[in-house]
Amino acid sequence: MLTNTLVAHSSDTEKADFYKKTYLHLALSVLAFIGVETILLRTVPVEVIAMMFGQRYTWLLIIGVFWLASVLASRWSLSQSRSTQYFGLGFYIVLEAVIFLPLIYMAAATAGGQVIFQAAMLTIAMFAGLSIVAFTSKRDFSFLRNIMIIGGFIAIGLIVAGSIFGFDLGLWFSVGMVILASAGILYETNKLQNTYTTGQYVGASLQLFASIMLLFWYILRILMSRRS
Repeated sequence: MLTNTLVAHSSDTEKADFYKKTYLHLALSVLAFIGVETILLRTVPVEVIAMMFGQRYTWLLIIGVFWLASVLASRWSLSQSRSTQYFGLGFYIVLEAVIFLPLIYMAAATAGGQVIFQAAMLTIAMFAGLSIVAFTSKRDFSFLRNIMIIGGFIAIGLIVAGSIFGFDLGLWFSVGMVILASAGILYETNKLQNTYTTGQYVGASLQLFASIMLLFWYILRILMSRRS
């Protein structure tokens, strides 16, 4: 069973231990994502990857399954069972690797590995900067939740419409999604201090990982658009 003490009400030692475990799991999640993505790139046939982004309705189906599965993964990661928590985190990492497969393949094929590295470095820099702001600022970023919900529904609607009617959402949509992902990082970092209990570091790391991957996706798309 997990401890039920809120991080905000725990001792300084317990807080430090929670933050250390959360960010350690986050780092390990990123490394695991890289490992799984590398395996997929080497084993999945090119024809299957092409089908993922070549067929509009196939991509919509993938997004729908991913959304439902990510909800389940988030719930599992906050379970009272530690094994269920890790199952949820691992399941989500694999899902992200599958979703990223066509984008990473396209980036490597058209722009080379350099653009992927640049996107990763920009993502890390932005994540670090936003985390510092969230921890050092005395502002309560919980108000971002409603903005993220509304923005998320608008984004999903535009993605679905773009897939059905075959129009490109363009650079400014990617910029808007970078802003939305940045808001997510501020919100999730704020939650670390005010929402989670000291035993929920696996679930906390999953939520941060999700925001980082969203940020990385659209930074990579922006960099790719500049090279096309």
